[in-house]
Amino acid sequence: MSSAVKQQDAAPLDLRAVYAPIEADLAEVERILKAQLHSKYPLVDEMVRYGFQLSGKRLRPALLLLSAKAVGEVTRDHLLLAAVVEMIHTATLVHDDVLDEADVRRHLATANTRWNNEASVLLGDFLFTHAFYLASTLDSTWACQAIGRATNIVCEGELRQIANRGNFALSELEYFDIVAAKTAELCACCCQLGAHYAGADEETAERLARYGRGLGTAFQIADDLLDVVGDEGEAGKSLGTDLEKQKPTLPLIRTLERAGTEQRERILAILQNGAADRYRQLMPWMRRFGAVGYARGQARSFATSARRELVCLSKSPALESLILLTKFVVLRSH
Repeated sequence: MSSAVKQQDAAPLDLRAVYAPIEADLAEVERILKAQLHSKYPLVDEMVRYGFQLSGKRLRPALLLLSAKAVGEVTRDHLLLAAVVEMIHTATLVHDDVLDEADVRRHLATANTRWNNEASVLLGDFLFTHAFYLASTLDSTWACQAIGRATNIVCEGELRQIANRGNFALSELEYFDIVAAKTAELCACCCQLGAHYAGADEETAERLARYGRGLGTAFQIADDLLDVVGDEGEAGKSLGTDLEKQKPTLPLIRTLERAGTEQRERILAILQNGAADRYRQLMPWMRRFGAVGYARGQARSFATSARRELVCLSKSPALESLILLTKFVVLRSH
């Protein structure tokens, strides 16, 4: 294990320190986003600018830029693509908040709360279409193809999750497969884009894509845990929405798998009783069957697998940051 990981085991990571190797590059990405995302129509301009206050960590552009720097140099194409993937990610968040009927994200009212669902859906569409327009300005169509394929998988994953609402027989493997599609695929695409446009060979680019996929899966498991056990004030977003929307996530899947027949019936009765605080009623059952610790362990396992994919890279500050991100996604509290 990297010394950087060992030294950081005791406390959550400061993302500013993790992003240090690409600090100037991320600042340039912010300038591109501000320059690109505006409108001459006041309401549209306000909504677009507001939407980018909701996205937060800039993890996807950071993955793209760190992957580039770990194998070569960051170019203008990387900066443009980093802005593109952040637009796409923000669009998915805006749409997710509509689907989840969420009220808060990053301590701010969600777009659907501040305006309405119709405007939020169109805002997400605006961001998607502008992202693809921007990607199409590159000399090569490779990025458009890669991003198009990834976003198709993301949308398919979201549809599969919707199709499985209320399906409390969903298996762990099916859950992981959905997570790999709806969250991890875009992370994998970011890492692959960074490597490809830095001149990496195909094997290295593929290993970085696998790193991104493992990291993204760990990130989503941790996010699903936050929805159950997180502090809404610290997380800065609406929690408990997965259970309200009848989404079977790993802590619940594990609880139901470990429960006996009678226990399972009692748990299902809580899930189906419509109470707003059902997740508080379920917590004793999750603790009883060690579901929270188990889910955290699965997140660590995916993060460890992701870290192993980095052995092909030479030592560098960017590599250290990629390694540290495998810890951040497991331990984060927001």
